[in-house]
Amino acid sequence: MRWQEMEYYAFVHFSLNTYTDQSWGYGNEDIDLFNPGELDCRQWARICKEAGMKGIILTAKHHCGFCLWPSEYTEYSVKNTSWRGGKGDVVREMADACREYDLKFGIYLSPWDRNFADYGKPEYITYFRNQLTELLTNYGPVFEIWFDGANGGSGYYGGANEERKIDPSSYYDWENTYKLVRELQPNIVIWNDGGDRADLRWVGTEAGFVGETNWSLLNKTGEVTWNMLHYGLEDGDSWVPAEVNTSIRPEWFYHPGEDARVKTKPQLMDIYYNSIGRNGSLLLNFPIMPNGLIHPNDEHAALEFAKAVEEAFAVDLSENARAEASNIRGKEKRFGAANAIDGSKETYWATDDSVINASLTIDFGKPTSFNRFLVQEYIRKGQRVKAFTVEALVDGIWKELAAASTIGYKRILRFPTVRATAIRLKISDAKSCPLISNIDIYNAPQILEPPSIIRNQSGEVIITPADDESVLYYTLNNQDPTTASKKYSGPFQTEGKVEVSAIAYEPSSGKSSPVCREKFDLPRKNWKIVGAADEKAYAVLDGDPLTAWHQDSDKKMPIDLVIDLGKEQILTGFRYFPDQGLWGPGIITNYRFYVSSDNKNWKLADQGEFSNIKNNPSWQIKMFAPEKARYLKLQSLRNTEGNDNTGYAEIDIITK
Repeated sequence: MRWQEMEYYAFVHFSLNTYTDQSWGYGNEDIDLFNPGELDCRQWARICKEAGMKGIILTAKHHCGFCLWPSEYTEYSVKNTSWRGGKGDVVREMADACREYDLKFGIYLSPWDRNFADYGKPEYITYFRNQLTELLTNYGPVFEIWFDGANGGSGYYGGANEERKIDPSSYYDWENTYKLVRELQPNIVIWNDGGDRADLRWVGTEAGFVGETNWSLLNKTGEVTWNMLHYGLEDGDSWVPAEVNTSIRPEWFYHPGEDARVKTKPQLMDIYYNSIGRNGSLLLNFPIMPNGLIHPNDEHAALEFAKAVEEAFAVDLSENARAEASNIRGKEKRFGAANAIDGSKETYWATDDSVINASLTIDFGKPTSFNRFLVQEYIRKGQRVKAFTVEALVDGIWKELAAASTIGYKRILRFPTVRATAIRLKISDAKSCPLISNIDIYNAPQILEPPSIIRNQSGEVIITPADDESVLYYTLNNQDPTTASKKYSGPFQTEGKVEVSAIAYEPSSGKSSPVCREKFDLPRKNWKIVGAADEKAYAVLDGDPLTAWHQDSDKKMPIDLVIDLGKEQILTGFRYFPDQGLWGPGIITNYRFYVSSDNKNWKLADQGEFSNIKNNPSWQIKMFAPEKARYLKLQSLRNTEGNDNTGYAEIDIITK
């Protein structure tokens, strides 16, 4: 319960990867690269505290094996760097900063170690547990220990430079490893990936959301599927709630190229509603810069996010309302409807044992505007509700606003602003008599961020607000739009080069967003996909990131996608957006990119990999030296599934 009530806390990723611009270190990186001259864990803690977070989990050792503390058991640690004369200890400074700012302290320790010579042998487990003991005995209380799911593969391994395979279900002897953890830190919670039945579970993605249905249960033994991780298991026998982990940037470690790719306020708010608002906790990562600080862009985004959450949940409209229920357990006041709006975590509305279909009505006494519904179960006695709806009494008629499945510790529903005199929770299915500890009603202000502007293949411009209730105005003449400009009513046609400027506007407050500007200099109207008879292939050019195409299943890697641009262009890069589907998306990891003027003679313009794209399936941008070409060829060499499935949501180019 202490962990569940934290709701929101931070990851910080910092290691040798920070200095090599890698996602995963190989294990042979020069430790003298590590030299954070301005390292200030107090800055990290201050930002996290101001952002409303309740704790910080530090990556004490990532897969490369480099230790941020002076471990007695390896030379591959800060003790052998020139940083602070070899006397530095990032773990100590982080633990002290957390105590100073009243934040709980957590530790990430990768089970995989690409540096250690004995990884894959029984001797490594002793080493691993020795390091666990150091971390869990020398730095005070630790609220959570985080074991990454990446295990085994190629590495340095003390100079062997080879690939090593292990069985993660048996190699680490998790039962005894967990026993050691609990002996050293009795109040800790354990996160592990997959079927090791730790206290907390991964949700199957690092994109920032858990399933709309989310049971805090799994079975203690047996296979764990992606569905179980994402949605939980209704009839599970063990309490294993969901922790949603994601980064404030596309990657976990700092990359200078991502300074302009920090998640926006609307994106972070969506993550909030799809994690904390879906019976999960939110673990949001900050990549630390080489100088040892959180980047100003990340700080700004986190604090703006905190402000938006505060504004959305500033005034609970149920505080002065009256509550009535269709059934009250034994007709006793201690289980009455008023308990759901009394602000106490320890009281709850309960129905009789045999009643699982019940309703609770909150009467405002006057017409009231609202657009958020927050509800909590008394989970100390289990998670029960399986289905419910929310209705509003508008002009004397009940109108359904939303329908959902599970509640759990906390569920938040969003819907268009409605003005009503009462709101009603109707529970239509439950595992046992419902216990509702809290209901809050809010009227969240619109998120007035710049709208998004895209142009599809036919040349239509589509403008989308961050908040669906915003009114949009736009211009095509390089002028800032105002409420006197053209009102956006739907997609409109454009030709050639065009610059679109747009704002989102909230009539009730008279406020508007900053201006969004997009320049479109290369229409895709005349582009053709060469050698593909499937009309669905044009999903890769339609401008909609939610549509996708997969090449013929009988093709074998390497697989080519050839596009005719219609005429020669000077290309300086390309963009790839993978299929966002959950099942077999065919995400490309390794590629070659060719250009040609005649579709016969090809020149290699770029090659490489899309690092960590499986868990972070976002836009991939690759730049190269200018090349004049009419044809482009994206060649897929490998995918995340280890098969020949190749999928695309969008392909675009960057021109000079």
